[in-house]
Amino acid sequence: MSMISNPFILAPGERSPALNVVGIRINVLVADTDSAAQRITFQSGEEGAGPPLHTHDWDESFYVLQGEVSFTVAGRTAACHAGTLIHIPAGTLHGFNFGLGGGEMIEVTGAGSQAIEMFRALDREVPPGPVDVPKTVQVAGEYGVVFHL
Repeated sequence: MSMISNPFILAPGERSPALNVVGIRINVLVADTDSAAQRITFQSGEEGAGPPLHTHDWDESFYVLQGEVSFTVAGRTAACHAGTLIHIPAGTLHGFNFGLGGGEMIEVTGAGSQAIEMFRALDREVPPGPVDVPKTVQVAGEYGVVFHL
C-alpha cells in the first residue's frame, strides 16, 4: 500500500475537534492518512488523567508544553515539566498521569503506529465519565496496546 504525503500548515483554529480518550483530550495533528512515517497529536488532560502502564510495538515520544506530567518509563518515574522530552522505544513499559493543574503535551508515534486509530475507537466506544476499564482494555487491545494492570 503506497501513501502520498502532502505538505500542509495547520493553524490552531484548523485542528479537528478533540477526541475524548478516557479523560484526555486529543487533537490529531498528523494522521495516518497524512503520513506513513509518523503520527502527531496534541494532548491535554486534567490532574490525574492518563493511561496505566502499557506496552505497544511502536516508538512514541512526548514533549511537555505546559504543566506537569508524571511519566513512568521502564520502571523509572519522573515529574516532567514544560520543555521535557520523553522517548519510549517500542515494547517499553510506560504510563503517565497529568499532575497538579493538568497539562499539555505533543505526542509523536513512529512507523507502524496504530495510536490514532485506537484513539478514534476509544472516543467512539468508551463513553465519558468513570472509565470502563474492561471495555478500554478490549478496544486498546484490538490496536496492539497491552495494559499491565
